[in-house]
Amino acid sequence: MRPGWAFLPALGGAIAHAPVLRYDLVPELKRPLAAKAFGANKTVRGALVMSGGTLAATAALHRLPAYRDRLPPELRAAGPLRHGALLGAAVVLGELPNSALKRRLGIAPGERAGSALGVALAIHDQADFVLGAWPLLAPVWRMSVRQVAEAVAVVAGVHIGVNLAGYAVGARSAPL
Repeated sequence: MRPGWAFLPALGGAIAHAPVLRYDLVPELKRPLAAKAFGANKTVRGALVMSGGTLAATAALHRLPAYRDRLPPELRAAGPLRHGALLGAAVVLGELPNSALKRRLGIAPGERAGSALGVALAIHDQADFVLGAWPLLAPVWRMSVRQVAEAVAVVAGVHIGVNLAGYAVGARSAPL
């Protein structure tokens, strides 16, 4: 069992969100959650799509024995809906503290500071939802510090790889 597998369904949120952003789908839900605190780019639409896409991906992946067998026994026992709902909430809620800190530091949404702190925040941003998932998943899976660290490393590595690929094909304006 590797803890990183528990977070794989979060890619479903990103996959669901990409066309919504690209084609500005469901514009009536493109309302900021709290613009002053988190910036205008953290929206109701994004929260619903990211959490819903994560939940759907969790439900689909749990149907595959090759995936399910790699999960911690506690998440297998919790089932796809509970695992997916908690992970979907973590994907959304885990990003908010980093966004709030960047707003307080005067860093615009989607931007990063050129300082060492800006680089540290950009790296943290690659796996911030794992730290949000730690307490949210606790009712069904109590991750050790080592499991959290491993999950952060795996999720950050995958996220950075996806960002670099997106930058290489012109879908992103910056590699991180």
